[in-house]
Amino acid sequence: MNKGTIVKVSGPLIVAKGMKHANMFDVVKVSKHGLIGEILEMRDDLASIQVYEETSGLGPGEDVVTTNMPLSVELAPGIIGGIFDGIQRPLEDMRKISGSTIKRGVTLPSIDRNKKWDFKPVKKVGDFVQPGDILGVVQETVLIEHRVMVPYDISGKIVSIEEGSFNVTEVIARIENEKKEIKDVIMLTKWPVRKQRPFKMKFAPDTPLVTGQRSIDTFFPITKGGISAIPGPFGSGKTVVQHQLAKWSDADIVVYIGCGERGNEMTDVLTEFPRLLDPRSNESIMKRTVLIANTSDMPVAAREASIYTGITIAEYYRDMGYDVAIMADSTSRWAEALREMSARLEELPGEEGYPAYLGSRLAQFYERAGKVLTSGSEERVGSISAIGAVSPPGGDLSEPVTQATMRIVKVFWSLDSSLAYARHFPAINWLTSYSLYASKLDEWSDENIAKNYSTLTKDAMRLLQEEANLQEIVRLVGIDALSNPERLVLEAARSLREDFLYQDAMHPFDTYCSVNKRYKLLKTIMDYYYRAKEIINDDIELDKLFGMPVREKISRARLVEEQNIDDYFCTIDDEMEKQFKDFSDKEALS
Repeated sequence: MNKGTIVKVSGPLIVAKGMKHANMFDVVKVSKHGLIGEILEMRDDLASIQVYEETSGLGPGEDVVTTNMPLSVELAPGIIGGIFDGIQRPLEDMRKISGSTIKRGVTLPSIDRNKKWDFKPVKKVGDFVQPGDILGVVQETVLIEHRVMVPYDISGKIVSIEEGSFNVTEVIARIENEKKEIKDVIMLTKWPVRKQRPFKMKFAPDTPLVTGQRSIDTFFPITKGGISAIPGPFGSGKTVVQHQLAKWSDADIVVYIGCGERGNEMTDVLTEFPRLLDPRSNESIMKRTVLIANTSDMPVAAREASIYTGITIAEYYRDMGYDVAIMADSTSRWAEALREMSARLEELPGEEGYPAYLGSRLAQFYERAGKVLTSGSEERVGSISAIGAVSPPGGDLSEPVTQATMRIVKVFWSLDSSLAYARHFPAINWLTSYSLYASKLDEWSDENIAKNYSTLTKDAMRLLQEEANLQEIVRLVGIDALSNPERLVLEAARSLREDFLYQDAMHPFDTYCSVNKRYKLLKTIMDYYYRAKEIINDDIELDKLFGMPVREKISRARLVEEQNIDDYFCTIDDEMEKQFKDFSDKEALS
């Protein structure tokens, strides 16, 4: 047996001697408790190992046994709807064994070995298959059809394939390779978490990921296969935004990683998600969601593993041809884990104590996202959209994690504490945020939403930017120094902020905004501005113009139920037409 001996224990890091037989990133079992660890560094026969469980009570002389296998996840039907820790241990099953506190050394299979799945072949005997081809399907949940793929180390001719009820370890097919060897295929496969799953080609993202959040979808959109970051100080709403994206985005599958988050926030996710209904299917959101919970009181080393576990699961479903969204909350906690392990390894520190390889590790994570042509003989396109929260200390966006992230991502949703304190949510600052996908999506929006959609969004953003400039003048000399057209800009921008950008995550009809509702609300606000701009002059009575009764209806429009949207906005259009005509007639008479 490949066995070493502990010579040093430093928190989650242990050093073992006699490990020449081991390799980098091998999984090891530590001490009589069988704690799970991973080799980070090799020096002669000394191995530095990060342990993913509590190491209190360990001491020199205890055994370390290597498995000669890298840290891997189990991939098979049964992942969707599951709740796992950072190394893919099923938390529900572990609670049955160890209670509410996870005991050390408890190991359980990630996938239920006993549950039977109805397998329906899509290939037949005699077909030639290669890695990534779909052999058959299993209905994993009401929403997700699990496509069982040929493993990446097998290709050849199918000599047997059966329809029926199987567990994940039973043989569903046999394939004869070029060497005339017969390979058994089961539904369960394993994949190393640090190794990217292969694909044929990566495409430029060109389709929006509709999140249901007006400020994001309108001004700072993300694509399917895009990457974005949400930085913001404590209390600015990062986690709520992540929750909203996980709940309402139109991805087929959502992987939510709570990486080092507070336990009560993960509790909210675990209790709330099963009760929520997907707006597209009216089924529970958990039927298309995977939760990975690694709270701040869990061993710090497991934070690093949780990110890789999540992205590997996302790649697996991407390879089936699904659009997957992965939420990492937060990458700052993950970076803190890197910093702690780097310090214990006595590596030379980089900026603010973070390891010198912080930027490259972040890039390795985000670059595994994208829209790709998957492996296999069939033409399948899948995508992973990666959205990472960043928690800069004190809201300082110049700190290393935020800066390294900004160099990688294409969308930056900057959360502003002043907006949060003013109770404006989501607190995304429209002046400091950006999306490099926005211009690429203009053509799609004009074709699929409305011909003038991109013009509307540009005009609306111009109003918000003009408002910021005018507010500087107002602060210096007062609002009376502004002309009537300038005051109209302020009023229209206020309507955009309060009636459009503000969105109540707790309101049943405002928490999610469809594309249709978003367009009609933006168009109505801008129509009021366009009409008012045509008739405004320095002699006009602003109070009457701004106090039109239709303005009240516009301000309530965001709270209208989805099925009543068309009728409601049709009424607003009619009333606006009439009230502007009456106003113009009165102005002409006066």
